[in-house]
Amino acid sequence: MTTLLVIAKEPRPGRVKTRLTPPFTPQEAAALAEAALTDTLRAVAATPARRRVLVLDGRPGPWLPPGFDVVPQCAGGLDERLAAAFAGCDGPALLIGMDTPQVTPGLLTVDFDGYDACFGPAQDGGFWALGLAEPDPELLRGVPMSTPATGAVQRARLVAAGLRVRDLPRLRDVDTSADTEAVAALAPHGRFAAELARLRTAGRR
Repeated sequence: MTTLLVIAKEPRPGRVKTRLTPPFTPQEAAALAEAALTDTLRAVAATPARRRVLVLDGRPGPWLPPGFDVVPQCAGGLDERLAAAFAGCDGPALLIGMDTPQVTPGLLTVDFDGYDACFGPAQDGGFWALGLAEPDPELLRGVPMSTPATGAVQRARLVAAGLRVRDLPRLRDVDTSADTEAVAALAPHGRFAAELARLRTAGRR
């Protein structure tokens, strides 16, 4: 069975979702980040897994459900932090971020029958999920992160290593104000959608 990894930042104002500011205040952006993280962790908690790990920059809060191991992110760029997350796994692992609160247990229930890797492209050119049947940190080190070509480069790295890649559905990350509306519409019953609706009701949007 697969280890599920979630790489995330503690949702503190000024440290998360800074591209949402403006139109949102840092406090509102952090509230949306916490809601997105909550939805993500709930989906992971409901997915069959051998182990669930939160790879965290910061400290856990009341948003963390039971059943997760918490490990700190290492120093370095995002590629190094992702590589280190996989280095801590001794079997098949699937890693996701905190920016796709529309994920479901169905999307996260993957197997590697006939494949060596699972790759979930993101609409912005990155990727929302990466699964490896045999985790190898070197597959991530040196991949340029947070660019429109990140996903293409990462997937090409997998193929160049001779891995058989299974593509997962393309999802939209929450990075901008427009993303908040689109993603909330995809998961209208989640915590993220409820928090966005609360902000609207408060007259802020």
